[in-house]
Amino acid sequence: LAMTAYADLDYSVIDELPPGRKPVSTVVIPEQRRDEIMLRIHSACTEGRQAYWVCTLVEESEFLQCQAAEDTAMNLQLQLPDVRVGLIHGRLKTEEKDSIMQAFKAGDIQLLVATTVIEVGVDVPNASLMIIENAERLGLSQLHQLRGRIGRGDQASHCVLMFKSPLSGQAKERLTIMRKTSSGFEIAEKDLQLRGPGEVLGTKQTGLVQLKIADIVRDEYLLDDVKRAARQLQEHAPQYIQPLINRWIGQAQQYVKIG
Repeated sequence: LAMTAYADLDYSVIDELPPGRKPVSTVVIPEQRRDEIMLRIHSACTEGRQAYWVCTLVEESEFLQCQAAEDTAMNLQLQLPDVRVGLIHGRLKTEEKDSIMQAFKAGDIQLLVATTVIEVGVDVPNASLMIIENAERLGLSQLHQLRGRIGRGDQASHCVLMFKSPLSGQAKERLTIMRKTSSGFEIAEKDLQLRGPGEVLGTKQTGLVQLKIADIVRDEYLLDDVKRAARQLQEHAPQYIQPLINRWIGQAQQYVKIG
């Protein structure tokens, strides 16, 4: 809908990293190799770097089988006694969250256990390692946002996507694309393919679009021709516009009105 509403505007494509930054290397690891990850965290912190450990829920849930952030922080501190571990999640007060993030940025916290509250607005250049637990539970957009918290300095950064077997087909595809690319454009396109674009004219933001022949992803290269055809119709045969709208869109035309 946004692409339709603002289709007449020019836009720029920024497909490069900011100067001095390096791409983030991503690996996909089953939770059975957790001990290897512990060694990696210990090594990174010993070398003066910092790390994130991302949990997907604040409280334990048997259904989702996700580790609670509080329990994870406690266990990590027991397993890594010489590493300074901190904890942040969305249920903390704003002042508490700000204080914890300042301590992490200052280097007082070496390993920050967090929920997805850190996916935006966090800039700690010295943090070069991220472990995302139960990564198969998150969507591509959220995984990409989280991974963007590292790789903000001039040192090599690594993201570990830890998953719990068995993986569904879609979960496997999500983790594979995250491992293969750091391009937000490629990830967004894959997300569109997996989740569907939803309704072009309607309120559903995901799901298969109700088109009989066209495919929004496959036929994207035709959109400029479509816009030109629409302009020509408006200029040379405006009397046919409303009948076509009534025929193909019907009641959904209410969603075309902007403002």
